[in-house]
Amino acid sequence: MGNLSRGVAAAGAGTWAVVVNWNGGREQNLACLRSLVDQGIDADRIVFVDNGSTDGSRGEVAAAMDGLVHLDNGANLGFGEAANQGARRALEAGAKAVFFVNNDLRFDDGTSCLAGLEETLRSGPRVGMVGPRILFDDATDRVWCAGGRLDFRQNLSTLLGHRQPDGPLWRESGPVDYIPGCALLVSRECLQDVGFFDAAFFAYMEDVDLGLRARRRNWSVLLRGDLCARHAPSSSTGGGYGARRKWMQGVNSVRFLRLHGRPTHWLRFVAFDVLTLPVALVLRGCRGEGAGVLAKAKGILDGLMGRRVTAGALEPGASWLWRRPRRRVGP
Repeated sequence: MGNLSRGVAAAGAGTWAVVVNWNGGREQNLACLRSLVDQGIDADRIVFVDNGSTDGSRGEVAAAMDGLVHLDNGANLGFGEAANQGARRALEAGAKAVFFVNNDLRFDDGTSCLAGLEETLRSGPRVGMVGPRILFDDATDRVWCAGGRLDFRQNLSTLLGHRQPDGPLWRESGPVDYIPGCALLVSRECLQDVGFFDAAFFAYMEDVDLGLRARRRNWSVLLRGDLCARHAPSSSTGGGYGARRKWMQGVNSVRFLRLHGRPTHWLRFVAFDVLTLPVALVLRGCRGEGAGVLAKAKGILDGLMGRRVTAGALEPGASWLWRRPRRRVGP
């Protein structure tokens, strides 16, 4: 495995990691994979699932890092399906737990985050899911999330602590509604009981859905706030308030409500998310982000019409809201 060392030896041999790549770039992928190795997961227990990348990152990773378990899809099947493929491969190999990790995630050098997560997962027979607090991967120590809460308001759920300065409040541990799929450790027994991600979401909301299904089957979903990982949110679909990302959130919010929502949940969603779109358009429009608001409104309408997120719908030019990049003319 080149010059990579095993690193922290505390991570149990029963944990496998699943990393999904779609045009993630060589350096980002390798930083994530090396960070996992440093946490104690040998490369032959990391399933690297490539979703039809066209940027060469799959081959570059294979050339730079030996021993990975590679699964290659010829097309972008979405995060949920690709993650499920990796999880099935891990369970077939005897994994006792599966660690779902985004390829833009890393851990601080010398920490034992995974060992702490594993300890929590073993702390009770019905502990099914656990994750760390997650900071933005920059120098500001701002919180990306400390677990998630399902509130059926804007976007249906809230990333706790999002964009807040890191501090004691976000370092507390305890139950949460869901753990984001960018750093989610799930026991074998929980996956076998609850099932995998709902691949029909394609991307976004599949982790909220999985957490809700787990809690309904009496599995504990826990945050280890004293443990930390760092996340550089992907820009592959526009990031932040990008139009494609907001469209997916709109479509999948409706799908989630159809699966799990009661009449009161629909009313809250309409009051806090739908009816506030005109105000959001004015405020976001002043920041040059009006396309994101329009895309979310389109996504909600598309969801109500029964449409789903697909790779084709996300292609540049598939919507006037995310046009193909303009070709440069001249030098």
